[in-house]
Amino acid sequence: MSRRSKGLHFYKKRKKISPSVLKEIFSWFFLFVLAVLVAFVFSYSFGMKTSVIGSSMEPCLYNGQSVLINRFVYMASNPKRGDVVVFRPNGNENMHYYVKRIIGMPGEKITIQDGRILIDGYFYEEDDSFDMIEDGGIATSGILLGEDEYFVLGDNRNNSEDSRSANIGTVMESSIVGKAWFHMAGGPDGMGLIK
Repeated sequence: MSRRSKGLHFYKKRKKISPSVLKEIFSWFFLFVLAVLVAFVFSYSFGMKTSVIGSSMEPCLYNGQSVLINRFVYMASNPKRGDVVVFRPNGNENMHYYVKRIIGMPGEKITIQDGRILIDGYFYEEDDSFDMIEDGGIATSGILLGEDEYFVLGDNRNNSEDSRSANIGTVMESSIVGKAWFHMAGGPDGMGLIK
């Protein structure tokens, strides 16, 4: 007859990872990857900023005011009339970013006569906050936009270097970096969305 020793006995049991623990680990991993992806998309889309140079966009934007650029929006859709866009003239990487408002769309004829803008022969209706244009520049005789070209103006029409100037001219869609989306403090309105 064998004697059993009295006392404590420890048995090593292999612990198995339960399916619920695995599910929890994978859900945390998925959330982590999703957060990294969202952060990347957000920083790529909205992480770029520039500063407004000069008074050409007053009263919407002011000299020295920082602007966040939405680079994602034009991957999903085309620029629209009235959008405030950021671009480099003629795609020249050595020039600073320009911030202007789209007035003319691809395929349209833009003419400036008697201080007003005509699109395909019809007066472009604007509110009274914009001054009459004193100098139509190269648009005086009319500019026919190509299929990827936009005509842009500064909101401060008589103090802006824009598509009326021969050295800026029309803006190719490929030269547009993105939409001016949010302005930082610096103007009388402080921070806010750009309209």
